[in-house]
Amino acid sequence: QVQLVESGGGLVQPGDSLRLSCVFSGLPVQYYAVGWFRQAPGKEREGVSCIRNTDGYTYSADSVKDRFSISTAVAKSTIYLQVNNLKPEDPGVYYCAADLIHEGSPCPFSSRAYDHWGQGTQVTVSS
Repeated sequence: QVQLVESGGGLVQPGDSLRLSCVFSGLPVQYYAVGWFRQAPGKEREGVSCIRNTDGYTYSADSVKDRFSISTAVAKSTIYLQVNNLKPEDPGVYYCAADLIHEGSPCPFSSRAYDHWGQGTQVTVSS
C-alpha cells in the first residue's frame, strides 16, 4: 500500500521560507514520479513541482520556478519542496502525490496522473 505523509507547513510572513517534506512508502522500485500540488480555497488544485526518481529530472511551474525547488533525500523516500520568498498568492494546502510512470517519461504535472496522495499540509502567509 502506497502511503504519503506531508509535513512542514505553517503560518509565515511574506518573504519567509519553508521546507515541506513528503515521506512516502510502498512504491515499487521501478520508474515513478512524485509531484507537489497546492490548492487554495475556492480554487482548483494546481501543479507546483514534480520529480522523476530515475535521474532526478524535475519540473516546476513558471509561477514558482524562481522561488520553489523540489529535491529528494539521499534515501530517496523523502521528497522536499523548498519554498522561498513566500507571497500572498502562495497559501493553500500543499499535497504530494506519487505514481508509476513509463521509463523515460517526464514527471506528470497533471493531478489526474497520480493515484496516490497524502493528506496535505497547510501553508498560510500573513503579515
